[in-house]
Amino acid sequence: MMTTRLEPKDKLDTVAASAVVVNGPEDVLDWHAIDWRACEGHVRRLRQRIFTASQAQDHKRVRNLQKLMLRSRSNTLLAVRRVTEVNAGRLTAGVDGRIVLDGQDKAALADVIQRRQQPWQARPVKRVSIPKADGRRRPLGIPVIVDRVLQARVTAALEPEWEARFEPRSYGFRPGRSCLDAIQAIFSTVKGRNPVRRWVLDADLKAAFDRIDHSHLLGQLGGFPAREQVADWLTAGVVEQGRFTPTEEGTPQGGVVSPLLLNVALHGMEHAAGVRYRTVGSDGAASVPGSPVLIRYADDFVVLCRTRNEAMQVRARLAAWLTPRGLAFNEDKTRVVDLDEGYDFLGFNVRRYRGLLLIKPSKTAVRRIRERLRTEVRAPRGSNAAAVIARLNPIIRGWAAYYRTVVSSEIFTMLDQYLWKLVYKWARHSHPNKPTSWVVARYFGMFNRSRQNKWVFGDRDSGAYLQKFAWTRIVRHQLVPGTASLDDAALADYWNTRRRRPRMQPPVDRTTQQLLDSQQGRCHYCGEFLLHSDRPPQTPREWEQWYGGLRKAVDHNAISLRQDGSPHDPRLRLLHTHCHRRATGKTAGQNTARQRPTGLA
Repeated sequence: MMTTRLEPKDKLDTVAASAVVVNGPEDVLDWHAIDWRACEGHVRRLRQRIFTASQAQDHKRVRNLQKLMLRSRSNTLLAVRRVTEVNAGRLTAGVDGRIVLDGQDKAALADVIQRRQQPWQARPVKRVSIPKADGRRRPLGIPVIVDRVLQARVTAALEPEWEARFEPRSYGFRPGRSCLDAIQAIFSTVKGRNPVRRWVLDADLKAAFDRIDHSHLLGQLGGFPAREQVADWLTAGVVEQGRFTPTEEGTPQGGVVSPLLLNVALHGMEHAAGVRYRTVGSDGAASVPGSPVLIRYADDFVVLCRTRNEAMQVRARLAAWLTPRGLAFNEDKTRVVDLDEGYDFLGFNVRRYRGLLLIKPSKTAVRRIRERLRTEVRAPRGSNAAAVIARLNPIIRGWAAYYRTVVSSEIFTMLDQYLWKLVYKWARHSHPNKPTSWVVARYFGMFNRSRQNKWVFGDRDSGAYLQKFAWTRIVRHQLVPGTASLDDAALADYWNTRRRRPRMQPPVDRTTQQLLDSQQGRCHYCGEFLLHSDRPPQTPREWEQWYGGLRKAVDHNAISLRQDGSPHDPRLRLLHTHCHRRATGKTAGQNTARQRPTGLA
């Protein structure tokens, strides 16, 4: 993919990209010199003010603060950085074929958006299809780069208003919440020998993103200042294989603002299902005895009920509630089951065994990871061991990090045995004329000194070695209480404490953990958190991307007593991948951190 620069004749506006102005004709923006912590602080404080006003139901103040957020330069800069550096789709172009990678282009893009006076006309999204686990394909709509930035700006203004309104057990695509909160909420509700709620409505919505009713959604937004802009995105249409199709319903799955709009459209589902709460301590989200419990992650949800009849009644009420929103159950995948029969949710299997509730990785998830490991080991045949290790380690770490909060020890051990067979076959295939003893001596040994295991697969030249699933310690996830939100200024201490707790830390090797502790969890280059508590990884693949997004680098300006480049070089620092790209892309003579060849082992 080629990078298209923002030229003076671009449709966005006529602007000299070589002289990007911020406050005045002499204030030229240097993308690499932006104080990102100051920008984050300004946007965070604005979000907190919107949240507080929304809690107080001061709608006039909410709208005024949202207008201020939409005009905020810090918000624009963070939106550009999110879309062009952080998001996984930064290298995917929309219908205009444009991506933005160069710092000068990012500065120009931010300046054009910030200065633009006329309303922006939304471009159609590019429709692409990605394979789903069941063999079908999921349609994604890829907006153009400008629409993505504008959507990120709008999200920052709209999200804190709704964070003050969303229901307690909504966990999908919300700051500070994740799939693991949804799973822990299920465990907390039905644990014990004799749970009250033993019947489960295991629900699936049919193409929720594609069928949301526009008029109902816009009605939910009320007087939001960017409401017309949201309406423009909803009706911009799609282009698939060069053919344009108008959109009369749905929000494109792939747009930055789409997950938030889905949550807005589904707000009120708990109340419709008959869920009732009572105030208990600081939680404020304890269910009234006898009330059903609905736990939702985006468009996936389960309802825990006392009887089968109650579950069927809840299903009927929700079906009627979904209709005006343009949504409906997928009848083939929606069912009412007993906990003894079990069900799958978000890649986990929830089931009672002899009166004891156990949550494990689902059989489907285990089958997928085995297939993935097999494919990844076979792909680099002909390469060296270091290439195999580099491909597999983020996958292993990511999958283990996602499933480390449930009953996974036996499955971790089974996967380690399966992976050992795969890498052993790879080694024998790479050296068909060598005896077994030679192959074992070359590729297996006690590479990890902290583990008494001489059968670890590794590379003798670099010292890199293959991780094991079983090295990830099983920990119980700590559930986010009630309606707690990152935008609530009163809970700042709670979130800071939560971030520092050991069980909330990502499973990493000892050196990386020492670096995280010494850097207080922040990137050495930009000063922002390496693992954002406001956007924790949501899936095994996102955890994998996070591990792949860490870089160990040597700060050549740091004072060091050791210059041998050993793995414990005290000059080692942790950086984001996008920060490393910026650092190594600077001109000579600037203060940069240069990457070590070992990477994140």
